[in-house]
Amino acid sequence: MTLSARAISVGYTERTLKMIRGKIWFRCAAMHDPVTPIVLQPAVIGWEAKERRVGTQIERAFNGDELVRRMKGWITVDPKEVIEVVNQYGRLKVLDDRELVVEAEKAEDLQKLQKAVEETFRGEVEVEVLTKK
Repeated sequence: MTLSARAISVGYTERTLKMIRGKIWFRCAAMHDPVTPIVLQPAVIGWEAKERRVGTQIERAFNGDELVRRMKGWITVDPKEVIEVVNQYGRLKVLDDRELVVEAEKAEDLQKLQKAVEETFRGEVEVEVLTKK
């Protein structure tokens, strides 16, 4: 590995470790309590062929935006609007192929996101800062 490749690799690792994370909560459309989606099982995608049998399947995990988009109708806000607001300050991510979080580079970005979410969704969406355990 060249020195520049190593520096890029180390820089990426350090940046990843410094990300600030938050848990995003939505208002359930049925029960009106805070909920967040989790991935119980990855998506399994297969094929159907017109003239033959295809047994190939692939498992693919969701990314954060995909998971939120699938909440349409189950939560009280438009998932596309949530994604737009979050992407201004950070990004949605699925950790360990299971847990939805918001990642931001700085604590200030997560605080700005909390304020924007409150102003835009008026209590229908919350971002809770996660503390390191």
